[in-house]
Amino acid sequence: MIPVSAVPRRRSLASRAVGEGSALRRMDGILLVAVAALCVIGTMLVWSSTRTWASVEPTGLVKKHVLNLGIGSALLSAVALVDPHRLRAYAPVVYAVAMLALIVVVTPIGTTVNGSHSWIMLGGGFAMQPSELAKPALILLLAMLLAEPAEGTDRPKTLDIMFGLAAAGLAMALVMLQPDLGTTMVLSVITGGVLIFSGVRKRWIGLVLAAAVIGAGLVWSLGLLQPYQVARFTAFLNPASDPRGVGYNSTQALIAIGSGEVYGKGLFHGGQTTGRFVPEQHTDFIFTVAGEEFGFLGAATVIALLGVVLLRGLRIARACEDRFGALVAGGVVCWFAFQMFINVGMTIGIMPITGLPLPFVSYGGTATFANMIGIGFLQAIHIRERSYMG
Repeated sequence: MIPVSAVPRRRSLASRAVGEGSALRRMDGILLVAVAALCVIGTMLVWSSTRTWASVEPTGLVKKHVLNLGIGSALLSAVALVDPHRLRAYAPVVYAVAMLALIVVVTPIGTTVNGSHSWIMLGGGFAMQPSELAKPALILLLAMLLAEPAEGTDRPKTLDIMFGLAAAGLAMALVMLQPDLGTTMVLSVITGGVLIFSGVRKRWIGLVLAAAVIGAGLVWSLGLLQPYQVARFTAFLNPASDPRGVGYNSTQALIAIGSGEVYGKGLFHGGQTTGRFVPEQHTDFIFTVAGEEFGFLGAATVIALLGVVLLRGLRIARACEDRFGALVAGGVVCWFAFQMFINVGMTIGIMPITGLPLPFVSYGGTATFANMIGIGFLQAIHIRERSYMG
């Protein structure tokens, strides 16, 4: 008879998740701390930028933002626990679901917000923006297609490259129907980034760049851009020409950031923020709140934390010996880097206004979920690599 003490006990789900040697304990702690710090800073900035006009319940948007962060954190943990091989297997399904949602949103079921038909209203004050979920979905599919090298080489197969470009083109076309130029740009950068990480020949990169230029020319010549989008480019080229019209947003953003000087005016004490001189300060222009209320040092801290996220992502991509994992990590880094650069750049006048939120800082629902899923991808790859090394 075998003694009871000799019978191995099955570990509970909780102990397997957070116990000694668990997957959660093998996460990249520095990456998690950087993301958490950005989320905390973002919550304070959202509170400051919404408390004066959310008169019914001054903390209403902040509570919803915190709820979104909680859901996003759960998604991060869930994705991080998934074996990257399973992510690869389900990549076509995830992509198909994302494309179906993009098709639904351009039908009468979708809702127009701020000139873009990009939303599906869910009721109870909640909405979904499928174009945000298309970002991680496209990364998974491109990585799956380009991870398998041609026989005798370390480069992807020509047919796989063509399928990948077709999939990316479909996603961008559906997003442009909304129209959402900013997200289309992000998807194009993701596509180019994954192609570069996969080691394709330079002629493919040249073809993609040529297609992007031709596509941009067609969008402009066919008048597919909305008047407000054309006005944004006009304001970028010459914001001083009409500071109270098309150049108003960029002018007020520069005033807000500049008024913070070195140390800032203090949380809740920003005149530009309190007076709502800068539109959409809790989403697209949240970096102006950081500049005005936390000053140059606070804004630099936000940029430094964003840099940590990118560096840890690159480190994970470089350390990953599996091509699929490396491509996924590289795609996530390209996504975050471009969106961070555009958001900060448009608030300081070096990039046109495109309506892209600042990852982990801006108020958002679907965007927050997508960002956290991206971090979950990085953690899943990191955990798997550590388990191999261990």
